[in-house]
Amino acid sequence: MSQTSIELQLLQTDQSKSYPEPENQYQAPSELQLTEQPHNSHQLPQRNPLQSEQQLLNSERQKKLIGLLLGFFIGTAILGLIYYIQYGQNTGSINNAAYVTPCVSSACQWAAARLSMSTDPFTQPCDYFMSPCGSKGSPLKSRGGQRGHSMQGYSQNLMDRPAETEPENKKDHRTLTEDRNLSRKHLLLQYLRGILETNHSSNSSAVRKTKDFYHSCLDTKSLETAGAEPFLELIQKLGGWAVSGQWNKTDFNYTLGLLMREYGTFPFFNLYVGKNPNDAPSNRTKRYIQIDQPDLLIPIEWNSEKQQSRAKAETLRPFLSSCQSYLAFLGSPPSNRLFHVGTFISLSSELAVATSPVQYRRLKGQLYQRITIRELQSQAPAIDWLGCLQAAFHPLSLSEDDQVLLHNLPYIIQMSKIINRWLQKPFISSSFLETYMFLNLLHTLMPAMDSRFSETAKNMSLALGNVEEEVPRWKHCLLETETGFDTVLTHLLSERIARQKTEEIIENVFFSFISKIMELKWKDHKPFQHFIDKVYSSPPRLWSSQISDKGDLDLLFSEVTISSNGFFSNYLQLLSLWQKRRSKLLAEQTDAAYSLSVTPALVSDGVVFPMGMFVPPLFHPTYPKAMSYGAVGFLVAKDIFHLFVREIFSHNETMYAVGECVWAHYLNASENSGQVEASVLSEGQQQELWLQYSALQVALQAYHHSLSQNPADTSVSGLHHTQLFFRSFSQVSCDIDQYSEFMPLDPSFFIPVMCAKSDLCPTNPQCSIKALQNQSQTC
Repeated sequence: MSQTSIELQLLQTDQSKSYPEPENQYQAPSELQLTEQPHNSHQLPQRNPLQSEQQLLNSERQKKLIGLLLGFFIGTAILGLIYYIQYGQNTGSINNAAYVTPCVSSACQWAAARLSMSTDPFTQPCDYFMSPCGSKGSPLKSRGGQRGHSMQGYSQNLMDRPAETEPENKKDHRTLTEDRNLSRKHLLLQYLRGILETNHSSNSSAVRKTKDFYHSCLDTKSLETAGAEPFLELIQKLGGWAVSGQWNKTDFNYTLGLLMREYGTFPFFNLYVGKNPNDAPSNRTKRYIQIDQPDLLIPIEWNSEKQQSRAKAETLRPFLSSCQSYLAFLGSPPSNRLFHVGTFISLSSELAVATSPVQYRRLKGQLYQRITIRELQSQAPAIDWLGCLQAAFHPLSLSEDDQVLLHNLPYIIQMSKIINRWLQKPFISSSFLETYMFLNLLHTLMPAMDSRFSETAKNMSLALGNVEEEVPRWKHCLLETETGFDTVLTHLLSERIARQKTEEIIENVFFSFISKIMELKWKDHKPFQHFIDKVYSSPPRLWSSQISDKGDLDLLFSEVTISSNGFFSNYLQLLSLWQKRRSKLLAEQTDAAYSLSVTPALVSDGVVFPMGMFVPPLFHPTYPKAMSYGAVGFLVAKDIFHLFVREIFSHNETMYAVGECVWAHYLNASENSGQVEASVLSEGQQQELWLQYSALQVALQAYHHSLSQNPADTSVSGLHHTQLFFRSFSQVSCDIDQYSEFMPLDPSFFIPVMCAKSDLCPTNPQCSIKALQNQSQTC
């Protein structure tokens, strides 16, 4: 079915069939401040929820589509007129310094310096674009087997946990050398580092406490001086342990609950707070306590033949040696070390057998099993479940009828049996169970211990064959700070964000995304209607800090006391803050943004963009618009496409044609340079190629639309606006994300492809795209 026929069907009034009204119809959100832009030709028409009759419903739907398309065409016409007036006679000039207003802010001067140190894609031969990001010099023909799988295989986090930190950029944060591989997370961390390390005083006590915590973490000299003494004092406070010969025989469940509540330690099982993907759409915002198998300290391997886990035999010796070293650092007598470490390994090995990898549990249907606390108590009686969960989520009130989600019930049952067996062993009682728990506590507190402990853990990891990149101390301390002071970091970002300009970029990109979707050839109008309604019910917005008043922020952290005597006591405060954060997450049942997030999320009431996306050098309020849209505008567009791509890809044919067009130009250019042989793209590669190419088109269209609203723009280094747009894009085109591995080429190759269009670019790139047989120049 053609696109025209689909649009005509959408515009027809069908009195015989009811069209469902979305629960949250798209309206220009107040967060985007559209009230300040009354002439926005792309503003979507609003629906009146009180209009319940069929005729009014269909009329509103008709107005919605017509208004959107009409606004787009009017904006395009205005833009053409502007371009004709301003640039019509100067498109052949490389450097239109006489026709652009220079940006002279310090941020633009820094941006100009970065541009001068980066490669100009307009002056590069086609050879420059022949390798994907991060693999310069690697021929394409050797990469086909590594990329031949679909994007449907993308891994998803099982729980609502923060994303892993992206690879560390080894360059100093002030270095002006080119780095094509962009890590948004690294840029955000560097930006926050600058805030925390400035000497500017703050009148907010919460901000001062956050900075003091961060600096106490940097003070490694105090950590070395304190040694193991702070941990030993804590053990005595908890009743002692059998390793030292002084143990007050505290109750097993009491100690377990205390470790969970006060010290974020979960020796026998893990606790998360998250949603259930199996819930009905109307209940998707509800969060549950989720119980999973623990992250055991002993290395484990999975025997696929026996369908069973076990401790890795070849790692037992180095693991034994590291545990003995820990006890030596803690002053344990040499005669006792082997005995206590042996029992620790024995118990760990028993628990390891009951664990299983998540893929196996998914196949067995063991994930997200709903169960009441009462039922859980009957199946795993060794743990006082209500008491431990009450402790972990204090001060929330729980009951035995509350439901939790399990992710490995067979493990939980077997774990309970193992604990009961150890409790019933003669001459052992619960002493070794407590030793096991305290060694797990040591692992939790190791970031606040002296370097002997971390070096021993590092040597153990190397003995296992793991090569881990060294994390700079500042980065480690910043990530630790975020764990407890995320609200303060978000507040600091919100104080510095240029909200109006940021929201304008989000708005224009989102509207351009919708107009791009309208161009696709959908196979059927029903999925098209369903998708458009989903987009309309997902208005974009910049995430706002939940606490904007400094007084409220200070009150939230009023009970926190940051010591200047050492990091250990401050780290205990951090664990307490993490417990409160976990309880708050369960209690509020609302979508919360991860403060260090750098990608948007599709939540119940729209698409939420984190403030961490809009930090220098990606964005600054004084940047020329061409620079902002070329860099962060492209990233915003790419992220929006990734949120909706599966529904788009499964119902239209345009993606294949566009992807094949770009790929054909790429193969032609590479064959001419003698670097590559013909290669067939996988479905995942076709999808990502179309997505990123379309994202660049959307970003450019959004920039053009912003010019139609306000033609004024500045420039950097005297570059023509379109050239500056593409130069900025080339600096972020190698953005590192979970989809990067599916991109078969360097996205900056899109520049010569798009510049093949007549009069788009002020100068032709050296890598010239020529028309192919049965293929147009542009895609």
